[in-house]
Amino acid sequence: MLSSYYTVAGFGEHEIVIQKSRFICYINRAKTEKEAQEFIDTIKKKHWDATHNCSAYLIGEHDQIQKANDDGEPSGTAGVPMLEVLKKKQLKDTVVVVTRYFGGIKLGAGGLIRAYGKAVSEAIDHVGIIERKLMKIIRTTFDYSFLGKIENELRSSVYKLKDIYYTDHVEVETYVEEGRVQSFKDWMTDLTNGKCVIKEGDLVYLEEKVKN
Repeated sequence: MLSSYYTVAGFGEHEIVIQKSRFICYINRAKTEKEAQEFIDTIKKKHWDATHNCSAYLIGEHDQIQKANDDGEPSGTAGVPMLEVLKKKQLKDTVVVVTRYFGGIKLGAGGLIRAYGKAVSEAIDHVGIIERKLMKIIRTTFDYSFLGKIENELRSSVYKLKDIYYTDHVEVETYVEEGRVQSFKDWMTDLTNGKCVIKEGDLVYLEEKVKN
């Protein structure tokens, strides 16, 4: 599992008009090639009357699956530039479809490459990029007498508080980067004078929005 990677925030669409042609970009996450193809098919059905429905997707931790489809545009002028935008922005598990309604003015190969690239780039900016960071959930159990101190320390630290459970003791769940697990444990032990029980939980991805 990657320690961190970028993907799109979720589904979105964005339209631009170039020389009277409409370029509508649809974008979404896709963890598998099947999900990507299903998304593409959905857009094609929605815009069955469009001149072109070009697509591209990039899937896998190491971009193992890369596909680009020009859907009738001159070879290399649509799908490939769309895919290149995904690569340039270092996105993973992402699928895009650009629907074009021809406006009567030919753009030429260079114009098409720029148009399809721009449509995808603007759509990504519109939807937003997420960084997914791999985190270990750490559960720390301690007496109520330490609650105020630990909660204050956590909220002003680099660690992300997940949940607090109140039973006969207090149990705090915290997101901790794998490389910081031992230092986190040492810190909690120090804060409670050794009077805590620390357990490691699941590995999960925590999502944070990336500023444009």
